[in-house]
Amino acid sequence: MFKPVNVAILGATGAVGTELLELLESRNFPLNNLKLLASSRSAGTHLKFKGESIKVEAVDEKAFDDVDLVLASAGGSTSKAWAQTIVDSGAVMVDNSSAFRMNPDVPLIVPEINPEAAANHQGIIANPNCTTILMAVAIYPLHQVQPIERIVVSTYQSASGAGARAMEEVKIQSQAILKGEDPKAEILPYPLAFNLFPHNSPLTETGYCEEEMKMVNETRKIFNTPHLKITATCVRVPVLRAHSEAINLEFKAPFSVAQAREIIAQSPGVQLLEDWQKNYFPMPIDASGKDDVLVGRIRQDISDPNGLELWICGDQIRKGAALNAVQIAELLMEKSLLNIAKSSLKV
Repeated sequence: MFKPVNVAILGATGAVGTELLELLESRNFPLNNLKLLASSRSAGTHLKFKGESIKVEAVDEKAFDDVDLVLASAGGSTSKAWAQTIVDSGAVMVDNSSAFRMNPDVPLIVPEINPEAAANHQGIIANPNCTTILMAVAIYPLHQVQPIERIVVSTYQSASGAGARAMEEVKIQSQAILKGEDPKAEILPYPLAFNLFPHNSPLTETGYCEEEMKMVNETRKIFNTPHLKITATCVRVPVLRAHSEAINLEFKAPFSVAQAREIIAQSPGVQLLEDWQKNYFPMPIDASGKDDVLVGRIRQDISDPNGLELWICGDQIRKGAALNAVQIAELLMEKSLLNIAKSSLKV
């Protein structure tokens, strides 16, 4: 048993924030006090936790006094705005935004892969991007057996990746289309219902969007392989929850399909799901609400004797965001890495 700690959820009313709340309850996280924080717009609302109603407070300079752990899921600008206050208060922030992921002084952690990196934190730990987490958990067990030379990945990302309001927008658009009306897009740039489009994050000078470059740069950092060859194409699809990914892996030598299946079946955080007779493989509907990343359709790349093809589905809100953050918090508790002296990290 661990000594209960004081926890604050920053961005408590969002899709990831409410999932964090559910996970803290279902996993019986050792809480002494729980504080729910959000913008002034959401302050005053109430959320349920263990049968009790907790009032959401507006975040301010005093919000992190006597807080040991902050689970932040309010977006990059909010994380940047409050990070120094959190660090100076002596709390540790597990941040779900992209604000600090590539900061060399901030560990980027997937507990199944690089838990040892937590020992180097200076008050902030970054939670990777959802698509990165899902892919990394699925392929790292194979990488441990034979290092991956190159990754080609295409993602099929649900509306949940853009938040609860985007999920609701897809429902409204679907109803409009079925009534013969024109769908309206306000949260996402284009109608997503009965449609798909390349990921709408800003394009970089390379022609890759930011979401695609997150997969490239974050995977390299988590695997500690700065020169790993990776290319990604990210697509938004009309699915409410759970992302899917088609992954092509290239190794130096052949990697047998049978061995890959055996490794995946025995690895933490993943579940092998294949029924070749029924042509049944992971689907978003299977992955929604589940902790594990579902992996299937593992096959030999017919164009390359050293290549493997995989198909995965994972819950973006859960393992792709909230669960990974809670697992990092549990890791900090397990390794006694939560209570640190005030950090000198300047953010």
